[in-house]
Amino acid sequence: MAILLENLREKIPETRRKIDDILEKYRNETVGTVTVKQIYGGMRGLTGLVCDSSYVDPQKGLFIRGIHISELTNKLPEEIFYLLCTGELPDAEAVEQLQKELYLRAVVPDYVWRVIYSLPRQTHPLTMLSMAILSLEGTSFFKEKYAAGLRKADYWEATLYDTLELLAKLPILAAGIYRYRFSKGELIPYDPKLDWGANFANMLGIPDPDGKFAELVKLYLVLHSDHEGGNVSAFAAKVVNSSLSNLYYAVSAGLNGLAGPLHGLANQESLKFVMAIEETFNRVPSDKELEDFIMATLHLGKVIPGYGHAVLRVTDPRFTAFLEFGEEHCQDDRLFQIVKKLYKVVPGILKKYKGGKISNPWPNVDAISGALLFHFGMQLFDFYTVMFGVARVIGFSAQAILGRGLQAPIIRPKSVTNEWVLKTLK
Repeated sequence: MAILLENLREKIPETRRKIDDILEKYRNETVGTVTVKQIYGGMRGLTGLVCDSSYVDPQKGLFIRGIHISELTNKLPEEIFYLLCTGELPDAEAVEQLQKELYLRAVVPDYVWRVIYSLPRQTHPLTMLSMAILSLEGTSFFKEKYAAGLRKADYWEATLYDTLELLAKLPILAAGIYRYRFSKGELIPYDPKLDWGANFANMLGIPDPDGKFAELVKLYLVLHSDHEGGNVSAFAAKVVNSSLSNLYYAVSAGLNGLAGPLHGLANQESLKFVMAIEETFNRVPSDKELEDFIMATLHLGKVIPGYGHAVLRVTDPRFTAFLEFGEEHCQDDRLFQIVKKLYKVVPGILKKYKGGKISNPWPNVDAISGALLFHFGMQLFDFYTVMFGVARVIGFSAQAILGRGLQAPIIRPKSVTNEWVLKTLK
């Protein structure tokens, strides 16, 4: 960990000086306005946070620390974590050191398994993961050091230690929950010869004779690792951590936010839609048949799952990355072919629908990720949010380290009453 630690010890004070300079020069400057629509619309589009780890450009897509996501698809999740924390991709020595740190910490206490096994078997696997992480809270290094009088300037180091402990245990917990929840047999031990993402894939126990499933899992973890700071799960984790609740509380909160059907369940809904098309036609439909199916869906007042995005106004580059993976590894799969045909047909329909008022007719990452997971053997839908969660913990943790390092204050926006709004507008 020495390389990562020293890198952060150098960069965090430098970034703090930049922030102090901004505040000294521009403290009272206005950077945006708040509309009534934003007040009542869940603050959508309201600029109110700083998040250095990643940024979504409406016309280009996701950038992680200034690097476009399309340039990171061949990287390991460990490398992305290092990049999120430091703004630099690690060299081979730093990666090896980080992987060794994770391996040395990859032990889950017996009491955590007892917590999981005490739950009814039908409990949602994301609930199991959230509770397992909360059960580890008593081991928090931050909690221990804070009680002993930890200096504010050192909060980030204690958060880094908690992060390494949690990330090391996370794939073991998630894979163990998969095997327990769905009666897949005994737990599969962590393999020191495999990287972090490959270990997760291996411990799930899904047959992978040519290693393609492990490749998909690592790509999935990279593409879903971080997505600004204002989405529900990242924001929930950030708000909880801003009160100095330790990382275990914050990550559990973030995962709980991810569980909602408007957030982490989107890829399941997209896959169900693709499977409904396949079941309806029992084949890949023609363009005309698919157009009729889409129009019938829209006329029922339903949306097309996987299409549209809160920020993007182009095809999600993460969709493109998965599409390229599918073209290389499963181009004959019927569900994948339907996903491709939807990409060909749907945007043209949505551009014209309701007079062209739909702001983004293009696919997002959820339009394809479920179909690929299904093809390679991950066919139990309830586990998809856990897959998403494992990826997002990388981002939650990096944002927490940076937040504590930059001494970000507690998040406490002002709320007002309906009467106040009416009085102010009058």
